[in-house]
Amino acid sequence: MDKEKLVVLTGAGMSAESGINTFRDSGGLWEGYDVMEVASVEGWYRDPEKVLEFYNSRRRDLKDAKPNAGHEALVELEKEYNVVIITQNVDDLHERAGSSRVIHLHGELTKARPVDSDEPIWDIGYRDIGLGDLDEKGRQLRPHIVWFGEMVPMMELAALEVATCNKLLIIGTSLVVYPAAGLVDMVPEYAPIYVIDPAEPEYRFQSNVSFIHESAAVGTPMLVKQLLVASS
Repeated sequence: MDKEKLVVLTGAGMSAESGINTFRDSGGLWEGYDVMEVASVEGWYRDPEKVLEFYNSRRRDLKDAKPNAGHEALVELEKEYNVVIITQNVDDLHERAGSSRVIHLHGELTKARPVDSDEPIWDIGYRDIGLGDLDEKGRQLRPHIVWFGEMVPMMELAALEVATCNKLLIIGTSLVVYPAAGLVDMVPEYAPIYVIDPAEPEYRFQSNVSFIHESAAVGTPMLVKQLLVASS
């Protein structure tokens, strides 16, 4: 018997309790950086050295971060469900917790690619990228991050997964950033939606929604336990 497909959409709140700071928490500023200075195409061409150092610092922080109870609980769901995680986060905490299928909408901090090209993509782990680090064709390397002003290459695959799910979990996202927020519009009518977040998202759900007003690290293990009991 095929397992039910359970899709999980995660945002900044998923990693907050692992010590990963977010623009969402700080009014668009991150340690003095404006979001458009370090997360836009224009920002890159204005000051690539600043952008590289910003992501180098994030990568160093990520190296010391650890998955929290929320990340770990999602791995347990794979015992009973066909789980697909779609994350807006660029960290690798879902993978390090043990989740086997993770789609990164906004890129991955531990990867790099050449400027002005979507490929090839290299796994650089937690190493820095410096100005003057070039690929074999002489192109400057940049973080494999989807910046403002760029296409979201994994969006089509994510939309397909949501459109064919039996259940949708939304964890730690305010659902105000598009196109990611638009994925919720693609959920089949029969599929129940579960939302875990201390604050209620601004998105207007039609029906079939359950809210758990807890942080990801607290609410996710609670919901996972319920879902595993219900499926057994």
